[in-house]
Amino acid sequence: MKKRFIAFSLMGAMLFAQCKTSTPTQTASSATESPSAEAAQKEFPYTSVPNDPLNARIYKLDNGLTVYLTKYENAPRIQTYIAVRAGSKNDPADATGLAHYLEHMAFKGSTRLGTINWEKEQQELAKIEALYEQYRTQKDPALRKKTYHQIDSISGVAAKYAVPNEYDKLVAAMGMENSNASTWVEQTIYYGDIPSNQVDKWAMLEAERLGVMIPRLFHTELEAVYEEKNRSLDSDQNKAFEAAFAALFPTHQYGAQTTIGTVEHLKNPSITEIKKYFDKYYVPNNMAIAMSGDLDFDQTIRTINEHFGRWQKKADPVYNAPQEKPITAPVVKEILGPESEMLLMAYRFPGIKSKDALVLRMINQILSNGQAGLIDLNINQKQAALGAASFAEIYNDYSAHFLTGNPRQGQTLDQVKNLLLQQIELVKKGQFEDWLIPAIVNKNKISKMKAYESNAARATAFVDAFIARQDWADYLKQEDEFEKITKQDVMDVANRYYGNNYAVIYKRTGQDPTAQKVEKPTITPVPANREAQSEFYKQVASRTVSELQPQFVDYQKDIQQGTLKSGIPIYYTQNKENGLFNLYYILDMGTNNDLKLGLAVDYLQYLGTDKYTAEELQKEFFKIGCSFGVSSGQDQVYVSLTGLDANLEQGLQLFESLLQNPKADPQALSDMVAGILKDRKDAKLNKNIIHSVAMVNYAKYGPKNPFTHILSEQELKKVKPAELITRIKSIPTYQHRVLYYGPRELQTISATLNTGHIVPTSLKPVPAENAFKELDIKDRRVYWTNYDMVQAELLFLTKSLNYDPKLVPTIRLYNEYFDGGMGAIVFQELRESRALAYSASSRFANASRKDRANYIMSYIGTQSDKLPEAMAGMQELLNNLPLAAANFENAKASVRNSIATERINKVGILMNYEQARKLGVDHDLRRDIYESLDALTLDQIKAFQQQFVKGQNQTILVIGSKDRLNFKELAKYGTVKQLTLKELFGY
Repeated sequence: MKKRFIAFSLMGAMLFAQCKTSTPTQTASSATESPSAEAAQKEFPYTSVPNDPLNARIYKLDNGLTVYLTKYENAPRIQTYIAVRAGSKNDPADATGLAHYLEHMAFKGSTRLGTINWEKEQQELAKIEALYEQYRTQKDPALRKKTYHQIDSISGVAAKYAVPNEYDKLVAAMGMENSNASTWVEQTIYYGDIPSNQVDKWAMLEAERLGVMIPRLFHTELEAVYEEKNRSLDSDQNKAFEAAFAALFPTHQYGAQTTIGTVEHLKNPSITEIKKYFDKYYVPNNMAIAMSGDLDFDQTIRTINEHFGRWQKKADPVYNAPQEKPITAPVVKEILGPESEMLLMAYRFPGIKSKDALVLRMINQILSNGQAGLIDLNINQKQAALGAASFAEIYNDYSAHFLTGNPRQGQTLDQVKNLLLQQIELVKKGQFEDWLIPAIVNKNKISKMKAYESNAARATAFVDAFIARQDWADYLKQEDEFEKITKQDVMDVANRYYGNNYAVIYKRTGQDPTAQKVEKPTITPVPANREAQSEFYKQVASRTVSELQPQFVDYQKDIQQGTLKSGIPIYYTQNKENGLFNLYYILDMGTNNDLKLGLAVDYLQYLGTDKYTAEELQKEFFKIGCSFGVSSGQDQVYVSLTGLDANLEQGLQLFESLLQNPKADPQALSDMVAGILKDRKDAKLNKNIIHSVAMVNYAKYGPKNPFTHILSEQELKKVKPAELITRIKSIPTYQHRVLYYGPRELQTISATLNTGHIVPTSLKPVPAENAFKELDIKDRRVYWTNYDMVQAELLFLTKSLNYDPKLVPTIRLYNEYFDGGMGAIVFQELRESRALAYSASSRFANASRKDRANYIMSYIGTQSDKLPEAMAGMQELLNNLPLAAANFENAKASVRNSIATERINKVGILMNYEQARKLGVDHDLRRDIYESLDALTLDQIKAFQQQFVKGQNQTILVIGSKDRLNFKELAKYGTVKQLTLKELFGY
């Protein structure tokens, strides 16, 4: 998996490093089995930094492993990251994609984990490795086919000794959430969110599987990587960004290589090269552990040292960054693909150690901060393009500044480019208001406050510092330096780097003549060996831990209720952590009640008042650290105001004045309607909207459905500003409720709202809803839509009974057993055993409202030539649930541990209550699940599957290229019908 880590830098003042020593203590949340006496007596010096908002401790083990720890008691859970300071830029030039593929292999186990007979298995793996070395040098197709047949045959023998997904089963049973990994240009990260009582098991398991690289089940995993590559080839955006990187960095690996690798290299992998990479970079002195959560510093570092301290230190890897020549003229590239047109521009900047890279951060926000940036106001607010944005990618050796925009109807990509260049010129000339930089600094502080309510963000800051080779104190000082940036600094840097030295990518709509595809090799499915267990697996699973007790939301105790003027109910939860607030007005009406309401809500963002223009209003909100939003769905309107509670009154006054006195702008409406029509046109080119939204709505409701329930082009063009202004003004006049999460007392916020929230004495009831009836699926059908793509994507849709809270515990356990992660049935069968897909899933989805139906939603994305096997594989699983007692017990443990350590708090309490209201439930449903778990049996899960899943009528939704789809195969599953875009979109 490829994921970019978001850089989180920190606030601080007058910071410097300080060494301390960790002393032993015991806590209830630590593992019952303590580390050895020798480890317990050892002292662990650490570094800390005064005024560090994370109060972090940074340790260095004897073998060079860096450990970052921060304590945050929001829930009895800990976010863990294991970072390797190596990514795709470290791939050999003749074996690109290697770092990413190694990341996949790291989940396969070790010499003790994932095998029932390592001695015999390793003999077969050695044969496979040797054959791959032959295979990658062979050119003759017949000879390659023969060699691959040998690889496939011997892989089947080796697989008899393998226990697939043992790692995944263990972490699922622990209650780990979001277990995964990511590879990018300079790092490979392994992550998971664990219960705080599982640190010992986690450390034991991670030290084992990352201490050695075993190429187990190599050829089936390679096929999954092929599918991942095919998905990237089907993404126009991915192709555009690859082209931009290649233009900016023709010499450096940032652009000369891609993280997932070339098709040619993927087809000719080298296990030997992967081992060399592992031995060079996966060494403790090139790795770090970052943890944030409800941890005990002393116990945690002792546990880490006990397990990871056994790793052997090796030579520090050396990397010499290639130097790029200056770009002296625009580098122009054109990309073709089926999606809508877009423009992408990029400038090259120095790496993270340069102050200019820090100034780039400021420039990026001067241009685009979501409210008052130059692009926000001059392009998006004025609707000069369909949408534009700016973002910076800051790496060790170089950085890049990207600008992107989508054209309006009749607008050329060059015109979009010129709009973006005009904003750059304003920065170079310093033509932005003096208050903007201080406001950006203020927003940055607010963003950090919000971010550090998340363990993931806190631990990610450590990862960012480690990958950048920054001392923690220096990392923190960046925020001080950021605050000191002046307008002159910005102008100097802008004039230094923004010239005729950019890359520009024109992404146009059309058939890509360079389209590639990774062909399907012949793979014999390997056994799942579900009941087998390695001795190491048993050893980890048997380690005892202290039990953690769940905490459920009590709506009566955790939410205070009051009544505002006009009888408006207010629901309140106090923020005791910082000075931020969230305020919501919620109306139980939406576009199903009034079709023009959604249009009015969209119009509001372009309007000013009798005192401020639309642009001035955005600036005023930005100055005080607040933001507002209004959104309309089918059945609800959400009005929100968020930001610094100290400025709530100012924000409320601005916001209420907008709701009461919006000033009509005919040109803004005309531009908005034109933008909507262009958006609709572009949506018909978007694969995900076609498949996951349009086709799903068609299958559930028929041609007249919530997705097609829109104003026609003719109706849109007839809408007058006055109609929408009337609807905007009417929002506070309907019955609604208020939610507040912030530091004020209920009485105080009530008094503020009674003064500032302008409503009539008597509120109107919301108008009746025009709800859509869900269709029964009375027979088997296959709907397909043509789209130019490498893969085929399939959704299997089954309508079930209406929402029933009594079935929720069974559904939760069924979902966890069947598709609860990489150790569950669907992943094991369709990806691990049969290599049919990179992504496959199946869920029994509970309805979001009590009067709606539950649905079984199953998905698989696969190469078109594997469609027959993929469809048969998914159908087999849906109709014949494999029974595995060990998997079932793991699923139970996973649900139990997850609920026991999950904490719904802060604004989440209010949102959880809102969700419960829709379902007609008056309590936290997790209590029902937890208390039912022990009594549920595998036979009951089987009975549930046979009653509600097996043999049910389905509508299968297929999107793919008509030239590649196997229609004879599709006809086996029901009546086949092509759906045109006109049928799906209604226009």
